[in-house]
Amino acid sequence: MNDWERHGVRVVKGGDVDTNTPQTPGMSRAAAITRARAGAEKLWAGTVTIHANAKTGAHHHGDLESVIYVVSGRARMRWGDRLEFTAEAGPGDFIFVPPYVPHQEINASSSEPLACVLVRSGQEPVVVNLDIAEADATVDAAPWIDAIHPT
Repeated sequence: MNDWERHGVRVVKGGDVDTNTPQTPGMSRAAAITRARAGAEKLWAGTVTIHANAKTGAHHHGDLESVIYVVSGRARMRWGDRLEFTAEAGPGDFIFVPPYVPHQEINASSSEPLACVLVRSGQEPVVVNLDIAEADATVDAAPWIDAIHPT
């Protein structure tokens, strides 16, 4: 018989997240759903906060897929070998980052923090910080266009 009480649903309170995670300059990650905290085997989930007018260093997460859900604020994502591609997302939007894609998260607001929920496809805390000369700073933000945001 299953012991659902001990091996069922887990709740990790917002104040109980673990900030002892691999970090990238410019952002604060905190783990909520991990093997140690909740018994998760295939997923990692946590929060990410980027201060107003701040940006992360360029990085990737190895063979992990990442999904970022924007809770509040405005996210500007840059990606590519020289961070030459740009798109923006706001509250309620989801961002998918495929494996090995060099990327940078930017808080597009000069006054409000950017708060996101992050989910990854594995438990390993893979963060590979990269030394990438940034692409031309005059690159305009491209609108986030997909099936949900057609214009």
